[in-house]
Amino acid sequence: MLRRVVILLLLLSLLAPAGLYVSGLWRPPPRWDPWAVLDIRDTPNFVTPWKLARLEREPAACFAALEQSGLAMARLPDRASDSGCPLENTVRLEGGRAALSPAGPVVTCPLAVAWAMFERHALQPAARAHFGQGVRAVRQLGTYNCRNVYHRAEGRRSQHATANAIDIAGFTLADGRAITLLRDWEGAGPEAAFLRDARDGACRFFKAVLGPDYNAPHRDHFHLDRGRWSRCS
Repeated sequence: MLRRVVILLLLLSLLAPAGLYVSGLWRPPPRWDPWAVLDIRDTPNFVTPWKLARLEREPAACFAALEQSGLAMARLPDRASDSGCPLENTVRLEGGRAALSPAGPVVTCPLAVAWAMFERHALQPAARAHFGQGVRAVRQLGTYNCRNVYHRAEGRRSQHATANAIDIAGFTLADGRAITLLRDWEGAGPEAAFLRDARDGACRFFKAVLGPDYNAPHRDHFHLDRGRWSRCS
């Protein structure tokens, strides 16, 4: 009997906050509230993946997250496509502390938010940990490209076909030192360790992260996307 009472009390203690939440009588702090606008500046927690996934379903929440972040993002008009490569809910991606080169690639809003989270909470901390300085610039190889995976004539469309992916070839530190995947991925020095930490950090915010360990076509860059399939390699 006592055990049943204890179990009932535990269930009530779990259900009571849920009931208050649904009724609108109680809300956790925004960073712990799965329905609050994602604040890019907040330290990521277990709710963050839910919030990132929500941005893909709710464009208004995505643009609200960008506006709240204070990042300079220019929203672009939607563009239909007869070849399966529409542009919807896109922005010109501007770097944060690290400038993108070439500048201003077109990306989906969810990808822009994921990039901002990655740079703030993974890339810059990894650079400071390994080199005592931040990343000044990021060399990107492109985002929007109306094509299939691996440029094949047949098959499924790449995430690049809708600007939902970005390829990264290397980084420039604050002191001007360049680090590239093609040259520095293999090795035991701080450059290789930094690149692996950057890869692992990217896996927290992007769905698919493909690099040199994935296959030969990615030997010189990271492919980062917010598509359907999850892969960290």
